[in-house]
Amino acid sequence: MQVIYEEGVFSRVGFVRNEAVLKIGYNEEGGVRFAIRAKRRGRMGIMQREDFKPAYLSTYEKGLFPERIRRAFLLLEKCTVCPRKCSLDRTRGEKGFCRAGSFPEISSHGPHFGEERPLVGRHGSGTIFMTYCNLGCIFCQNYTISRLGEGAEISFDEFSRNMIELQRRGCHNINFVSPSHFVPHILKALPKAIEMGLSIPLVYNTGGYDSLDALKLVEGVFDIYMPDFKYVREDIAAKYSQAPDYPQAVKAALKEMHRQTGDLVMDNQGIALRGLLVRHLVLPGGLAGTREAMHYLATEISRNTYVNIMGQYYPCGDMIPPDSPLARRITRQEFREAVEIAREEGLTRIDSELY
Repeated sequence: MQVIYEEGVFSRVGFVRNEAVLKIGYNEEGGVRFAIRAKRRGRMGIMQREDFKPAYLSTYEKGLFPERIRRAFLLLEKCTVCPRKCSLDRTRGEKGFCRAGSFPEISSHGPHFGEERPLVGRHGSGTIFMTYCNLGCIFCQNYTISRLGEGAEISFDEFSRNMIELQRRGCHNINFVSPSHFVPHILKALPKAIEMGLSIPLVYNTGGYDSLDALKLVEGVFDIYMPDFKYVREDIAAKYSQAPDYPQAVKAALKEMHRQTGDLVMDNQGIALRGLLVRHLVLPGGLAGTREAMHYLATEISRNTYVNIMGQYYPCGDMIPPDSPLARRITRQEFREAVEIAREEGLTRIDSELY
């Protein structure tokens, strides 16, 4: 089944169909440059919502959660939940790089309208911002949460109820922001949420620094993976995120995420149901390594990978020295070049704000 993708800007027309063309159109004000032309449906990435069943419901029905939870908490006893492998016993209150403990800690939860349009729709993405982070990005725009620890410890029952509350408020999905260091906690809270009626997609919204062990534990649990692809060079990752092995970790994680869920699939209203959505933040001076990152996605993952090229970088917090390459916003030219690079490398589903 051959699929051809083209780009453009469209009004809010939903879907326009004829025998040869299927287009996804979004509000022009959002600046989404994304349209699709296809000969037939299928690899287009369209699914009727009534045909969709969240992966975690099947996993629950098969009785797989207890063993997944047991194995996940074993990782916490000598913590290897993420690639840092701090090897401290978080079940006994010991804390490593991320500073997370044995109970869930969240900063906030609620409908969020600043995410990618396939997640937001009309009613918002149901975000749960997890406190802390397993990366140390000096430019983090959520540094009050990731670095300063804004948030509070909650019970597992409250964690489950938060998911149900977001669903009842009409959110299209439950979007766990920075979940990498809380994988065991999410797994433990899900069965009760399922028993309370949880039935919308789960989003794993990560910085991309994830271990394969943790990702394999959530296979058949998360419907949508949304990782960052921050860097391709070890020295840059070490300098700006304290994670020299980030390039290797994120590349392995991207392959595993795509293996589990495939390319992004949406319903007939353009709302994401399942698959991989990759974010790439353009950094000043080409520090993000856009060419190599886009080449990797196109050749090692899929040319149909949904990629959001983001141009909103700005110096944030108090950790960026005045003489750092990161001490300025990106230029319009840098952003436009990044989008063009993605096209040149053969990617066919590019989402980018107009700059």
